[in-house]
Amino acid sequence: MRLQYLAYLIFVFAVLSCSRKQPEGKPLGPPIPTAEMVGISNLPDTIQQIVAPFPMPELKMPTFPELSVNIQDRGAIESEKITSVINEAINEVSALGGGMVIIPKGSWSSGRIELKSNINLHFEDSAIVQFSGEPEDYRPAVFTRIEGYEVMSLGACIYANGQDHIAITGNGKLIGPSEGPIRERIMDHDLIENVVDLSLPVSERIHDGSQQNWLFAPMFISPINCTNVLIEGVSLEHTAFWNVVPIYCDTVIIRGVEVQSVGIPRGDGIDIESSKNVLIEYCTLSSGDDCFTMKAGRGADGLRVNKPTENVVVRYCLAKEGHGGITCGSETAGMIRNLYVHDCVFEDTGVGIRFKTRRPRGGGGENLYYERIRMNTRYTVFKWDMLGSTSSVGELANRLPEREVNELTPRYSNIFAKDLIIENGDHFLKVIGIPESPLTNLTIENAVVNCKQLIRVADLDGFTLKNIQIKADSSRIELTDTRNVVFKDVSFDIPEGQPLLNIQGGKSKNISVGE
Repeated sequence: MRLQYLAYLIFVFAVLSCSRKQPEGKPLGPPIPTAEMVGISNLPDTIQQIVAPFPMPELKMPTFPELSVNIQDRGAIESEKITSVINEAINEVSALGGGMVIIPKGSWSSGRIELKSNINLHFEDSAIVQFSGEPEDYRPAVFTRIEGYEVMSLGACIYANGQDHIAITGNGKLIGPSEGPIRERIMDHDLIENVVDLSLPVSERIHDGSQQNWLFAPMFISPINCTNVLIEGVSLEHTAFWNVVPIYCDTVIIRGVEVQSVGIPRGDGIDIESSKNVLIEYCTLSSGDDCFTMKAGRGADGLRVNKPTENVVVRYCLAKEGHGGITCGSETAGMIRNLYVHDCVFEDTGVGIRFKTRRPRGGGGENLYYERIRMNTRYTVFKWDMLGSTSSVGELANRLPEREVNELTPRYSNIFAKDLIIENGDHFLKVIGIPESPLTNLTIENAVVNCKQLIRVADLDGFTLKNIQIKADSSRIELTDTRNVVFKDVSFDIPEGQPLLNIQGGKSKNISVGE
């Protein structure tokens, strides 16, 4: 660990231990990290204690027997695909009780790798693995979840199902499927709900390119139904779809991972999908879509499964580029709850802290905490998009009229953010809510904000801004059907001196933006 970061941690501890009262109107708080203090370059050897605002188990990295097998000793050569050699070595070592399967220095090519219990798949320094662009290298179809729907598909470049104590470690570079049929046939002509027949049992929802002229591209790394998972140190480039995606997993540690997928549609960085007890730390992501993302299933199929994403800590991470720095949704059916994001930097993302869902998606999110975050965003700093577009959900994207609340009506509630530095942004806060299911109980405190525009909100019940310094190019605050609003110790450096309130809607009431 760098000496400057060690000094930073000591300073954080000193501030947190201090009992002094923070002066009104002056966001002092604990220090907020800069980009040089977080991400892969600061990865320590051990996991520091996890402290969260909700009960969180102690997470320890899995350990493995001393047995190790180098694939070169099993006949792997760089000029040929090593898929069968790797998988045979994994099966052999797992059958003997576990250990390490080593991918040595060199340039290798492979199809789908399937991890088994008690296996540490280790990529040595300067090991480079190029994954195949041919669909047959990822068949037969395996059980997985794509965009919140359970299907049988190509799965992932590195895949596991129902395994315990598995790891992917080392400083090797993994490169996603090469140019070829997989990239040429990715399903992008329609929405997934229009091509997956939910009336079929999951075992018959086969979408591996063998029965259609399109396919669902494999994710990069995706363990499913696994426990005690470690993903550490690897670098991922040029994925065909989402990068790191634990699905239905319990006890997951993702640390020191680097992702480069800028320019790749749906090239999410790390997606936690209906999993619990997760630690993500010291990762650096440059993503073609959202960077750090929490998901929990989609619509009726997600409600059928009904598995939440819960007890997730994201810390000391760097989002360098992406649609959202940290995002919940838009697949939220099983609920996203107990998320704690702290000591992170979102350096050049579109949105900083992002929340998505849709009327027919179900679920939502609650008990979400964000602390000590520095953001430099291209667009909105905090954004809730709970309606979507007519191209995705038809007339349900129209805010009015209010719809009857049903099991597919999502909600977001109990969201807390504090100790923030917003270096740049367009809107400070934008809420596109659901009239029949408004965002509830949002608190932001201790922040220094520099942005172009202030606040635009529709359908929010319970909104507190406390101890905030805002500099903006606009003086407008727009509130539609927004109630129970309190601004306390909020100072504005804006053209009009004081905010110009535009309050609309019959439900708007109890709005106080003074001292």
